[in-house]
Amino acid sequence: WKWNLDNKNKNKSDDERDKENQKSSLVDTKRTGKQEKEEEEEEEDSDDEEEEDEEEDVCGICRVGFEGTCPDCKIPGDDCPLIWGECTHIFHMHCLLKWISQDSSKQSCPMDRLPWVTAQGSAN
Repeated sequence: WKWNLDNKNKNKSDDERDKENQKSSLVDTKRTGKQEKEEEEEEEDSDDEEEEDEEEDVCGICRVGFEGTCPDCKIPGDDCPLIWGECTHIFHMHCLLKWISQDSSKQSCPMDRLPWVTAQGSAN
């Protein structure tokens, strides 16, 4: 319910005033094409940030999360170790072995195409 404090609608019926109020509220909520485009761009930027976060948590070959198993592991819980490259990219070991065995891989990292070198690190 909205109180009408101006006198211009004094002689109008309640129905007429309701229609005018609805029209004015529609005009207020209408967005311009420019505003819609800006809002879409903001949403895309936040989606890109989320995708970047997700990319760090998935195998770059099979796109399955590291907490899961690679597609070659038939039974959940199969040993599916991760392997790090000196380039800092991480993959399921089975995925990387399958990738490296292909002639087209040229023994390179699937993400940056640098020659694949397994990182030598100690587990602390």
